[in-house]
Amino acid sequence: MSECGCDSVCEAAPPDPRYRRALWVALALNALMFGVELVASFSAQSVSLLADAVDFLGDAGNYAVALFVLGLAPVWRSRTALWKGWLMVGYGVFVLGKSAWQWSAGVVPEPFIMGWVSLLALTVNVGVAALLYAYRQGDAQARSVWLCSRNDALGTPAVMGAAAGVWATTHGGPDIAAALVLASLA
Repeated sequence: MSECGCDSVCEAAPPDPRYRRALWVALALNALMFGVELVASFSAQSVSLLADAVDFLGDAGNYAVALFVLGLAPVWRSRTALWKGWLMVGYGVFVLGKSAWQWSAGVVPEPFIMGWVSLLALTVNVGVAALLYAYRQGDAQARSVWLCSRNDALGTPAVMGAAAGVWATTHGGPDIAAALVLASLA
């Protein structure tokens, strides 16, 4: 028995190499999509694409942190999951502020860029969620990784719907509504 009196808190099981590889793939894909969506969000003037881009950045960070803490004791992995939750709250507040600015400025985004980029994002999000599905029942850290991945796969169709709504109405309201959906998922 260890000095602290609880092996499950002080010692970590060796990380599964398949899970580690899955996290590296998820990290690379999310970092790439952050760049793609960030450029597209400015090009299209879309707050929902920007929200999704920031979410991709947060997820890339999430996967990087998960890789870092993978060999640490479970208590540190669960504390890290809590810290990541607070970062997601910050992301939601950022999206709310940007949405308010877009609304007050009356910005109408470019729907075709929004649609094509969100289709690519959906493909990546579903692929990453499928890749991490097998690890969804792990500790708090693994569950937080899975929840972020699942929420992304559920949230990206909102951007696709916003693109269709902006195209149909020539108004920025659907873009802002989708950004608010993404903020609520955070």
